[in-house]
Amino acid sequence: MKWILRSKIHKATVTDGDINYVGSITIDEELMERVGLSINEKVLVTDNNNGARLETYVIVGKKGSGEICINGAAAHLIKTSDEIIIMGFELTDKPIKPKIILVDKNNKFVKNL
Repeated sequence: MKWILRSKIHKATVTDGDINYVGSITIDEELMERVGLSINEKVLVTDNNNGARLETYVIVGKKGSGEICINGAAAHLIKTSDEIIIMGFELTDKPIKPKIILVDKNNKFVKNL
């Protein structure tokens, strides 16, 4: 069994940060549905601005809002307006065709990659 990329939101822009929240990343529900991410799923988040990488879990945001909010201690590493990549993985022994999307600066779907 191997960890294989299953979901990816490419070039998302962080819209908010909440250091006082208990942790996680809030993601627009529409984007979650497009790539198959689930509530409480572990994700890897990479910051294209500063190179930070962290794991956290997903909280659902308002559908169609474009919301991408970094919560808790992660907000010290990834700031509002940073460009990020959000990736979900699956442990499997079978090939997976990942669902990868590109979004614009307002986190609106542009195209499948």
